[in-house]
Amino acid sequence: MFALSARVTNRRILTTATRRTASFVSSSAKGTSDKRKFLSHASLPVVFGAAAGLVYISQKDNNVTFSEAAESTEDAVKKVGNKFATYWPRNIMILFGPPGAGKGTHGPKIEEMLGIPQLSTGDMLRAAVSAQTEVGKKAQAVMKAGGLVSDDIVVGIIRDRIQEDDCKYGFILDGFPRTLVQAQALDKMLRESGQRVTKVVKLNVPDSVLEERICGRWIHKKSGRSYHIKYAPPKSMSKTFTGSVKPETMLDDLTGEPLIQRPDDTSEALKNRLASYHKETVPILDHYNPLGINAEVNANQKMQGVWEEIKEGLSNKK
Repeated sequence: MFALSARVTNRRILTTATRRTASFVSSSAKGTSDKRKFLSHASLPVVFGAAAGLVYISQKDNNVTFSEAAESTEDAVKKVGNKFATYWPRNIMILFGPPGAGKGTHGPKIEEMLGIPQLSTGDMLRAAVSAQTEVGKKAQAVMKAGGLVSDDIVVGIIRDRIQEDDCKYGFILDGFPRTLVQAQALDKMLRESGQRVTKVVKLNVPDSVLEERICGRWIHKKSGRSYHIKYAPPKSMSKTFTGSVKPETMLDDLTGEPLIQRPDDTSEALKNRLASYHKETVPILDHYNPLGINAEVNANQKMQGVWEEIKEGLSNKK
């Protein structure tokens, strides 16, 4: 009778612990079906094996309570997860794309699928200055003097940021590197900890299409909400009899406040930005091409098609 009761108890503990383990693993990112393709084949057996092994050991002790066994399982899973993050290569990704290519749309989707943050150099710089880190103070001094923040300072800010816990399994760089020299500086910094860039994703859109996308874009300054006269017009938008947009009718849907166009969202400014982008990006792609990590995506198609190509580019199953 005692042996039967022990077996039933053991089965209940193992079943509940396994459920908690599955919940823990899946909570790192939503969209599990997408993420399965990108996890190492070895990671799940290791995690579940460690958890199950700990429960098996724990259940031999008649004094171990149900909650204690479950908590011990979560501790085991966490330890294995930390080991996986330490000794397996992190997803270190660079996301390239000209203005209007869709980085702001698809970057967050990659974040959610892989469970790694998208890091903007501008955001990191502001955060470092606000936190008054050592590197942040250097950047602040340069900016106050009206100078340009050096590559060494930017790389230092990135080095500090990727030590944070949310970057444990990797990160996505958006807006850096912009030049070959910056790419080389990034590589040098990563080599110090035995790491390297593992994927470069480039979103391709013809310049003529980008002009239509960018020059039709209006934003709500306070919130950052974005509108487009063709693809996502505000409800208030009105046009003249010739088809031109009446600027005074471009109002935010939620607040009714006026929308604005960025100074660099003009046709002339865009041409200069695109010329600079193409000139600087090609050498960076050539730099990483020998590693076989570049993935070019046709971003001039429906959103779902772009997303499918991105997932294919990220997948290790070629």
